[in-house]
Amino acid sequence: MAGAIASRMSFSSLKRKQPKTFTVRIATMDAEMEFSCEVKWKGKDLFDLVCRTLGLRETWFFGLQYTIKDTVAWLKMDKKVLDHDVPTEEPKTFHFLAKFYPENAEEELVQEITQHLFFLQVKKQILDEKIFCPPEASVLLASYAVQAKYGDYDPNVHKRGFLAQEELLPKRVINLYQMTPEMWEERITAWYAEHRGRARDEAEMEYLKIAQDLEMYGVNYFAIRNKKGTELLLGVDALGLHIYDPDNRLTPKISFPWNEIRNISYSDKEFTIKPLDKKIDVFKFNSSKLRVNKLILQLCIGNHDLFMRRRKADSLEVQQMKAQAREEKARKQMERQCLAREKQMREEAERTRDELERRLMQLKEEATMANEALMRSEETADLLAEKAQITEEEAKLLAQKAAEAEQEMQRIKATAIRTEEEKRLMEQKVLEAEMLALKMAEESERRAKEADQLKQDLQEARESERRAKQKLLEITSKSSYTSMNSSTTALPTDLPSFNLISESLSFDFKDTDMKRLSMEIEKEKVEYMEKSRHLQEQLNELKTEIEALKLKERETALDILHNENSSRGNSKHNTIKKPQAQGRRPICI
Repeated sequence: MAGAIASRMSFSSLKRKQPKTFTVRIATMDAEMEFSCEVKWKGKDLFDLVCRTLGLRETWFFGLQYTIKDTVAWLKMDKKVLDHDVPTEEPKTFHFLAKFYPENAEEELVQEITQHLFFLQVKKQILDEKIFCPPEASVLLASYAVQAKYGDYDPNVHKRGFLAQEELLPKRVINLYQMTPEMWEERITAWYAEHRGRARDEAEMEYLKIAQDLEMYGVNYFAIRNKKGTELLLGVDALGLHIYDPDNRLTPKISFPWNEIRNISYSDKEFTIKPLDKKIDVFKFNSSKLRVNKLILQLCIGNHDLFMRRRKADSLEVQQMKAQAREEKARKQMERQCLAREKQMREEAERTRDELERRLMQLKEEATMANEALMRSEETADLLAEKAQITEEEAKLLAQKAAEAEQEMQRIKATAIRTEEEKRLMEQKVLEAEMLALKMAEESERRAKEADQLKQDLQEARESERRAKQKLLEITSKSSYTSMNSSTTALPTDLPSFNLISESLSFDFKDTDMKRLSMEIEKEKVEYMEKSRHLQEQLNELKTEIEALKLKERETALDILHNENSSRGNSKHNTIKKPQAQGRRPICI
């Protein structure tokens, strides 16, 4: 009895000790997940759970974003999830997004999942026009997005109109030109066809390498006022802090690189930037909300930490990830090469088989035609032989009649006619008999000539029959020889010989293989520099080509500013260096 009471008490105590939970929905760029979290969980507990679920190790770029009263906020790692100003209803929704951007995507983004998440986020920002992208670059980026989704271009599969349902270009670009969707698809497909052989991760990385040079890439903008009350924009990104006019988000009035900033602080609503050079004036500004100031400070601290981290030696974790990434890339490259070789060999075998089948069909057709010609020759020879026989019999009959007429003439001549009348009649009969005999002789001669001609035709027909039989024999011997060769050289449809080739290929990563791969990678870097120059030429050609179709009245302010920057030769990177060249003059904004 006491044991039963104790077991009931322990069960009830366990029931009471079960932790309280709440439901959280996490939205990434391409999926949604739901988790059951404990009430005591901090932001880091939830963030780590999401990263483990995604298999993400480069966690320092990302965060969990939510919205408070139309203001963006990020979940703090050291604060309980429920202590944030999140809605009370469940499930509580957070967006897993990139909070900080790399300076160089190719060097810093190691994991394939990291590259993919950045690609999806940057692509959406460009399509939503949160990042300004010129028309020619939009077409090139669209071609890489198509390569990442559809793989290599195949004209038999990717037929006209296959991009009709895809959102690939910003609406601003589409409205700016008098071009139909078919015309845009034609230009995107032309570049898409040139990306053949690139895997999905390679196409996405090429997309990011182009996008990271756009002026608004990775910049967070905030409305501020300086000490004079002038409205300005503050931009925070991986390179530093930038001050913009509200109407020009492309070219900053002045920039503060992270390595030239000594201190950043705020009190109440006033924000202070102290340059490293004490001779340069301190820059102060105000924002309308304290919450915005806190967000600016978070972004400044995070971007500055990453800026300094990039200029130090990689940590052991990063070194291991990069080594694994290099090995994985080398393995995938070898697999792609093996698959490409097998595919090429299969295609060659199929072409050989098709050629042999075509040749066999051709020989069969020739044999059929030869058989038909032989049959026609035999029929012709039979007809000529029959006709010659009939003509010969007619000639014999005419000769017999001519002989009978000659005998009749001799008999009439031998008969003595006594009277003149009888003599005249007899002479007339003799004349008629001679004329008849002459006609019969001529007819007999003509029939004899015709019989000779028919015999000659019969001989030619039999010679033609003999040649047709000989040609048929030659074609039959060729068909037998071709069949023997095809049986020994052509591969069957299942191509079992490729199994031997596949078995002979190994994926043993020896030092020599790694050295060779390293040399190939270096070679690819050199080729990439050459391709970059070619790419810029292609962009200029496309810009010139579609310039005639542009509707000037539809140009936005950012389009005009971008064109002015391009004509001056300004870019995202050289505008940051201008304040450094200005030296130690005081800041006046």
